[in-house]
Amino acid sequence: MSDLPLQCKNLKEQVESILQLLQQEPTLRSQDITPVQTSLSKAISPKFEIVFAGAFSAGKSMLINALLERELLYSAEGHATGTECKIEYAEVDQERVVLTFLSEAEIREQAVSLCQQLGFKTVPNINQADVINLLREGSEVIIQQEGGESKSERAKQAKALMLLLEGYMANRDRIYTVNNATYSMEQFNFSNLKEAAGYARRGSNSAVLKRIEYYCNHPLLEDGNVIIDTPGIDAPVEKDAQLTYAKIQHPDTSAVVCVLKPASAGDMTKEETELLELMRENGGVRDRVFYVFNRIDETWYNTQLRQRLDDLISGQFHNTSKVYKTSGLLGFYGSQIKQTSGQDRFGLDSFFAESVKSLDSQEETPQFVYAFNNYCVNSGKLASTKFRVSVNGFETPNQNYVRILGDWGNELIEKLIQDSGTEEFRIAITRYLTEEKRPQLFKNLADDLEDVCIKLKKHYQSVQHNLDSQPQEIETMKAQELQRLNQQLQQIGREFSEHITEEVNQIINNSCDAFEADFKQLQSRMIRRLDELLDTFSVADAYRRATISHPRNATAPLIAILVEAFYYLANQLEDILIESSQQVVASYFQRLIEKIRKSEYYRQLYRLLDHDGGIEQTIKTVEKVVTQALLSAASVECDRFVRESPRFYDEGTFSIYQFRQTLLQTSQSYDAESVVEAEPAIRQLLKLDFEPKVSQTIRKSFRQTINQTLKTQLLPMADQQADEILQQYPHARAYLEKTLEQEAEEKIANNHRLLNVVEENIAAYNSAASNINSCLQAMQLYDHLLPIIGDSFDTDRKFGKNEFLISDVV
Repeated sequence: MSDLPLQCKNLKEQVESILQLLQQEPTLRSQDITPVQTSLSKAISPKFEIVFAGAFSAGKSMLINALLERELLYSAEGHATGTECKIEYAEVDQERVVLTFLSEAEIREQAVSLCQQLGFKTVPNINQADVINLLREGSEVIIQQEGGESKSERAKQAKALMLLLEGYMANRDRIYTVNNATYSMEQFNFSNLKEAAGYARRGSNSAVLKRIEYYCNHPLLEDGNVIIDTPGIDAPVEKDAQLTYAKIQHPDTSAVVCVLKPASAGDMTKEETELLELMRENGGVRDRVFYVFNRIDETWYNTQLRQRLDDLISGQFHNTSKVYKTSGLLGFYGSQIKQTSGQDRFGLDSFFAESVKSLDSQEETPQFVYAFNNYCVNSGKLASTKFRVSVNGFETPNQNYVRILGDWGNELIEKLIQDSGTEEFRIAITRYLTEEKRPQLFKNLADDLEDVCIKLKKHYQSVQHNLDSQPQEIETMKAQELQRLNQQLQQIGREFSEHITEEVNQIINNSCDAFEADFKQLQSRMIRRLDELLDTFSVADAYRRATISHPRNATAPLIAILVEAFYYLANQLEDILIESSQQVVASYFQRLIEKIRKSEYYRQLYRLLDHDGGIEQTIKTVEKVVTQALLSAASVECDRFVRESPRFYDEGTFSIYQFRQTLLQTSQSYDAESVVEAEPAIRQLLKLDFEPKVSQTIRKSFRQTINQTLKTQLLPMADQQADEILQQYPHARAYLEKTLEQEAEEKIANNHRLLNVVEENIAAYNSAASNINSCLQAMQLYDHLLPIIGDSFDTDRKFGKNEFLISDVV
């Protein structure tokens, strides 16, 4: 864009100054500043990119030609190009075209991709003529099989491969291996933009071009306006459509002209609907969208089509005023034939000369001539006018065209252009770009920035008010601190109690990872120990202990062996459960004390009492109580292992079957050997009994015992300790009086420092806001000025000095 007003020269620095102030405040850093940054970049950008987007054959290129009133871009039925075209301003004597080619590597990559889709072998070298000929022949076969180059996706891919290879062969001397080669139109010996466009936007040349940049003279392009023509959003070649979608989402895009086809199709396509949704996601575009329903002339001859279009506009586009109906074909060519006369048959011998050529003596009829004749006779646009026009069947379309214009001349042409809607669209977009664009960009910036400014203003005023309300004298500060002492002790006790409650709840809800890891270790040790005991259990030792207990007897029954085994296993498991429980409790209380020491309330307690108020000693006392309680619980739990499981002897169970088999084996003789030989069976019998009992203990009953013990010991302790802390008020007061004077001095000094910082930030904010307001005033945006922070406070903190309302909601 052209130079900004003098008051806006440092706009970027002023806005960034306010955003930097926002980021300095921890409570305001979550504010999303992306909209401000986006609107700032748009307001100060030297360029304003307007992207024309729509379906292929919607008439985008023809509409741009109509806007610029010259045949700059190539326009044809169907898909025209996959190349992005950029049109910028240039002085009359500096008009030019810059062509940028794909590199050989990029062309090879596209060729390989197309070959893979078509089922051809990978292209080893696109510089080999025989390979290219084979691929061309294969593509032609596919197109014939599919019934034409546009009949299927496969046929379109085959055509795309042919064009790519033809374009590469035709322009091989201009294409670099890795880099993108760029050429001016002079290097192609083009004398004007039309010749360059004719080369660039057609067939095989287009396939190997990466970008086309036009620089032409037109008032619409002044002030940094850049028109960008894109491929169709439903282009047969996917990469072409992706180019358009990427441009719509690009942050450099400032406005979009959506060229839509419902005027000829009746309804929005899926791709057009997706396009509208995608535009709404680009914060750089906002409401700068123009909706153009092109080919409006097709509704003149179809009442049903016209009604459907009117219903669509009134239903889906009633919230915007930027809706236009155009016929790019009639508008553009109408503007061109105004410069002709009967001497050149109103362009047939000049402007349309190439179109009317034919191989025989009969002239071809340009598309515009058909559309013009149809307009004159069937559109109904001339019914209530002075124009009395007829199309004679004994004349050719070209003869009718020349006769009608010979009769009515430029008056009829002006009527045609008016009915085409292109003039209305040109006037509207010209007015927007020359009169409305810049103020709107700055208005958007001001609106986005206002929310940030209001939050900053309210924050600074709140902090300043709070600091000003603090005592300024040491004695007053001391008195205030002593008055707060009781509340502080209550708060510390409350936070301690809440902390302990939260820790206990984590244990109960299995959400303390460290404790869960410790308890899983206890479970693992119990399981491993049981396996070790079963694997190493000695029947001979048990038999010996049984006979020693009964010296009068020389033998012992199986029951006696099992009794010895039950006592032995139960006692060994008790030892490991007690040891593991001690470790779990010790680790838990160690972590608990470490968390308490790191807490803010613990630090405050030391500040007020010079000690922890007995918290750690109380925690250690509770630890001993919990440990002893769990040791007792572990003993009771394992003592129950001595008794058989309730269902051990139930009929039909494997355990009773195993017992009977073992009894049968051991009862074959009365010596110790028969019992010892049954050792594997006895171990299996013990395993069947002990595994369920141990599993019940470590997975259910003992964990519940731990949870309940911690809960019943810690929660009452927390409430009692909170009360103990409050009872130490006299000691806290005496200690605080000794240290308060120094603290008061430091706090008053710190408050002064903070107040100075706030005042400096307010001054910096006011300076930036005032400079931005000067810029907004230069744009005559008086209703969008930013709030300034005054020297004095409002009574209720609602209004600043400039009467800008400050919201209560941050």
